[in-house]
Amino acid sequence: MLTHTLIKLFSRDLSKLKEEINSYKYENNLWKVNGLVTNSAGNLCLHLVGNLNHFIGAALGNTGYIRQRDLEFSLKDVQRIELIKQIDDTIVTVQNTLEKLTPQDLEQEYKHRVFEKPTSTAYFLTHLAMHLAYHLGQVNYHRRLLDN
Repeated sequence: MLTHTLIKLFSRDLSKLKEEINSYKYENNLWKVNGLVTNSAGNLCLHLVGNLNHFIGAALGNTGYIRQRDLEFSLKDVQRIELIKQIDDTIVTVQNTLEKLTPQDLEQEYKHRVFEKPTSTAYFLTHLAMHLAYHLGQVNYHRRLLDN
């Protein structure tokens, strides 16, 4: 079933995000930007957590999460331990929400119109997994670039 695959992929990549955040030698490097690298790893982490809690937790799991997208990019110097806690909480939210979805839920139109045309929930969840992977790659690159 697709939900089991998505749970594995989201859990894997969120765990890898946690590993990346923990791998920074110097915590203050999480918030640095350099030249064309305009998003810090800390802000990308906040963005991914906010994105998944909004589009999966709130929209599909009715968690009540209220997204403040502007803060995902404007907050600075959130402690590493807090970022890790938010990632761990997001893993639980994603797992709990996706476990409850049925094949019929996946076929239905996703609740929010995000793109120009409506999409199925399955399509949108796949998009979210790819979005996570894209930004995870940016965090990895950021760490290797700025943490040496």
